[in-house]
Amino acid sequence: MIECNDLVKIYRNGDVETKALKGVSFKIEEGEFVAIIGPSGSGKSTLMHILGALDTPTSGKYVLDSHEVSRLNDDQLSDIRRNKIGFVFQAFNLLPRTTVLRNVMLPLLYSDTSAKEREQRARESLHYAGMDEDKINNLSNQLSGGQMQRVAIARALINNPAIILADEPTGNLDTKTSQIVMQTFRELNDKGHTIVLITHETDIAKFSDRIISIRDGVIESDVRNGRKNTVVQKTKQ
Repeated sequence: MIECNDLVKIYRNGDVETKALKGVSFKIEEGEFVAIIGPSGSGKSTLMHILGALDTPTSGKYVLDSHEVSRLNDDQLSDIRRNKIGFVFQAFNLLPRTTVLRNVMLPLLYSDTSAKEREQRARESLHYAGMDEDKINNLSNQLSGGQMQRVAIARALINNPAIILADEPTGNLDTKTSQIVMQTFRELNDKGHTIVLITHETDIAKFSDRIISIRDGVIESDVRNGRKNTVVQKTKQ
């Protein structure tokens, strides 16, 4: 499903170079629920941008669902983002004066899908994400934070993506609501969805089946069910 092989990312500002990733390698199989955790400045946001086809590595290889993403041009990257990845963000990114149903339908507006099918698929996605039927005609700014995140999850599901990439999805939520949202991700994974979660919170990462810890641009540990699978990576000079 996902294969990252020796990913390096260097940012340049004049003569100054900052190496955000220093040779990161791992694989994620179909149906896994993986959390990538690290403090601010660890490289996890850079890695998230590469996994989401929002950026490309300076060197190394990234393969998603048999596509070598690291070699694609901008148009091809856009296709990958649209068809292979469902994004869930910390800030929800919903249109505030638009109904729940229309927010979920948005990814389909520029497809050749009929209006009737768009609505049907949006309703199915909302049900799948655990959203109450009586809320679907509400404006998104009339919802609670937890409800808005469920709408965002439903929107991420509507194109049946290969993976769901969740970037700090509980960052704007209180503890109780965070638990509810993470249980939704847990249920989606139990139904077979591949989920990659980016977080800095240990309690949130524990909802996953596997935790990849990153620090200073290298993988510090890779833990599944309390057992380490991967030794600490050496920093690539």
